[in-house]
Amino acid sequence: MATFNFRKAGTALAAVTALSLTLTACGGESEPAATNGGDGEAVDTSAASGQIDYWLWDNNQKPAYEQCAADFQEETGVSVTITQYAWDDYWSGITNGFVAGTAPDVFTNHLSRYPEFVTQGQLMALDATLEADGVDVDGYQEGLADLWVGQDGLRYGLPKDFDTVAIFYNKALIEEAGVDEADLAALEWNPEDGGTYEEMIAHLTIDNNGVRGDEPGFDKTKVAVYGLGLDGGSGGGNGQTQWSMYSGTTGWTVTDKNPWGTKYNYDAAEFKDTISWMASLAEKGYMPTVEAVTGQSSGDIFGAGKYAMITNGSWMINQMFGYTGIETGLAPTPVGPSGERASMYNGLADSVWAGSDNKAAAVKWVEYLGSAACQDIVGEAGVVFPAIPSATEKAQAAFADRGIDVEPFLVHVNEGTTFLFPITDYASQINGIMQPAVDAVFTGQADVDSLDAANEQVNALFNG
Repeated sequence: MATFNFRKAGTALAAVTALSLTLTACGGESEPAATNGGDGEAVDTSAASGQIDYWLWDNNQKPAYEQCAADFQEETGVSVTITQYAWDDYWSGITNGFVAGTAPDVFTNHLSRYPEFVTQGQLMALDATLEADGVDVDGYQEGLADLWVGQDGLRYGLPKDFDTVAIFYNKALIEEAGVDEADLAALEWNPEDGGTYEEMIAHLTIDNNGVRGDEPGFDKTKVAVYGLGLDGGSGGGNGQTQWSMYSGTTGWTVTDKNPWGTKYNYDAAEFKDTISWMASLAEKGYMPTVEAVTGQSSGDIFGAGKYAMITNGSWMINQMFGYTGIETGLAPTPVGPSGERASMYNGLADSVWAGSDNKAAAVKWVEYLGSAACQDIVGEAGVVFPAIPSATEKAQAAFADRGIDVEPFLVHVNEGTTFLFPITDYASQINGIMQPAVDAVFTGQADVDSLDAANEQVNALFNG
């Protein structure tokens, strides 16, 4: 197993979300219940006491953080109540809690969310307190902590973990197709004909009569196994697990600069060619349509043996390797026109709600969550890749102990082929425009040039 080269992590770190929910709070004419953490003034964490609430959305990580909370209480006397919600309920609970004054003291935050939360004055700036407490933000993957510094120059989170994208594949279906697993690591892609990657996808596709997608007589209307699955919930404005690993190899950039760009490039030929190619896969019957997967779990479809391959994020490792009767393998994403692979790089952080009535304990807990003491525990659990290098090594070893070589996820970091998710204002509005626009092209309801108008709508947000 290859050694993880942490120093290359600074090339590009990205966060991404598939389902960006509207962040505008609901509830009549209520005003936000918080201000921006007293303009970032330091709080005395040495006097931290009492109880705080902490929310996260990943149930798989909850046991590790419960252990962190127990250790934290033993060390500080502060008790932490941890609550886990599913993704959609999580963000609606956060935004509604801001208005109602019931949001958690500390919560797992996402780069697609925090710019709007900062604008709404809902996050506490941490700089002054971290400086007073001597917290070194340079101990994470190089550049990762910088993502949580807003346009105002203030810090709104400490890094907790990161993820990249790779290909999960069904080993039995690969073997039945007469494919050597090693061949999956050498696939090449281009938007004109799909390259050897599309050839592999076609060969792995099987209709109800057992005819493969690259054989005469293939019936694209009656497909039993798709060569490539579709993560229908991860498109919109970023396409983390859906199309970003392809467009990222074409030289295309989502915005004019990153972070904090003010002009999007969804009208560029490189992007439109990528989307057209993906739409062609569905039209040929090699990949399911958006309509066919809407409302379903892409992982569960894979677990039912309906996909030979699917691109997805490292947060899915345990789920994808946990399906009964399915032997799962991992391969890196294909090499594209740039001559390299590509992957978005998501970096989560923990943030303090500006309306917390126990900021001293809240910041103390964030500092602990961002420390090696806690992140090593998370790494040993083998669920995600923690932000501190020593903890990432522990995670890599934990996966290896279970027979899972996670190098296809880490190769992007080692090769320096990660790229930034577009960190800008108006994330939820942009997703609201681009999700239906991209889906319309995938479904054949709109021509790819319709993305020009969608791009104009997006850019108008910055010029209003």
